[in-house]
Amino acid sequence: MPPTRAIRQHDRVTRRGAFPGSFNPLTIAHLEIAELARTRHGLDEVHLVVSTVALDKPTPPGPTLEERVALIEADLAPYPNLEVRVTERQLIADIAEDYDIVIMGADKWEQVNDEKYYDSPEGRDAALARLPEVVVATRSGADSPAELQLETPHELHGMSSTAARDGARHLMAPHAKQHWTPGNGET
Repeated sequence: MPPTRAIRQHDRVTRRGAFPGSFNPLTIAHLEIAELARTRHGLDEVHLVVSTVALDKPTPPGPTLEERVALIEADLAPYPNLEVRVTERQLIADIAEDYDIVIMGADKWEQVNDEKYYDSPEGRDAALARLPEVVVATRSGADSPAELQLETPHELHGMSSTAARDGARHLMAPHAKQHWTPGNGET
């Protein structure tokens, strides 16, 4: 039996998944992916983990970090097993430390494997070796190893925060749709 990073709470093992991202804005696809991963992989909790400074996105458009986290919290309220967490870590391998599973989209899978984010190919390989179990949400036009794929409904494949920011507001989670604007956070 492989070692587990699960946490014991009152003689009960809690399995946790990390779902790193900027969630700018949170989309209905993010919510669906988090719930699918939770149920299909026997997770008690999934944490949507937002970095204080996202890799490749030092000053994202839209709300401030605090505003974005508040919107995410509001959209997660109906989901008792989903929570938002904030971290200063940027690399997925660092964020996923102490979790049983790391959940990511196919774009993040490409990022995790890109040598430009590491000091060397060996550094990348060491980071990949530290990852817990990996689950990659399928997406049209993006590749990931079949054994890692979390099959998602086809209608989710074209959804992205980029498309939502570019005007496809119907892709946003309810509170994000109601409150997210490109100018949030501007004074």
